[in-house]
Amino acid sequence: MRKHLLNLEAVSKTFANRMVLDKISMSISQGEITTVIGPNGAGKSTLLKIILGLIAPDNGTIERSSELRVGYMPQKLYVDPTLPLTTHRFLRLADVSASACDEALALTGISDLKNDSFQSLSGGEIQRVLLARAILRRPNLLVLDEPVQGVDINGQNELYRIITNLKETLNCGVVLVSHDLHLVMSDSDHVICLNQHICCQGKPEKVTQDPAYINIFGNTSVYNHHHNHQHTLHGQIVDGEGCQHD
Repeated sequence: MRKHLLNLEAVSKTFANRMVLDKISMSISQGEITTVIGPNGAGKSTLLKIILGLIAPDNGTIERSSELRVGYMPQKLYVDPTLPLTTHRFLRLADVSASACDEALALTGISDLKNDSFQSLSGGEIQRVLLARAILRRPNLLVLDEPVQGVDINGQNELYRIITNLKETLNCGVVLVSHDLHLVMSDSDHVICLNQHICCQGKPEKVTQDPAYINIFGNTSVYNHHHNHQHTLHGQIVDGEGCQHD
């Protein structure tokens, strides 16, 4: 029985007389990846802010585990390019020990970037540093807002592999907002299709066959990603290079 970390019951939020979230009910459990998908304006960012406790819902209830420890990875983080920061120093700004920074860098596979200038890092490297920052205090819930935005396909594959490994290593729950439906789906334990309300939710294979999902995204198949750079598409194994995406 997986431990519930967070439970939302009939949560609603309105901005300027516009309903942004309507009666959202969902649970987040330790050791599971919950992926939230939906079109632009669906309320995904508002939902994350409510989960993080940054804003309060107008209606509904939120139950949080007394042991909840949250790590958050934003879509992007602006750092003044004139600041002389190494990667390690950037992580130390979170007021944690040097050993905690070293461990986070190791878990995200970027120990070799420890002494590099933060401003010299590539887009994919920066996203991995932000992920390392999110796990500095060994959270049991990771909240990731479009973690692969601006990262090339190889970098995306690697980030998803790291996120899946972190779920196992830290035994944490993961809430992941993404538009990369095919790449994310096979790594998700639970998928929520959001468009102000929850259109459908469940296992990836179930969600992609739901009429509400098809109405938003079209009739697509689950794209099963394998981290050996092979992919299963419509039941056929194809190489990572030159593979097709629906």
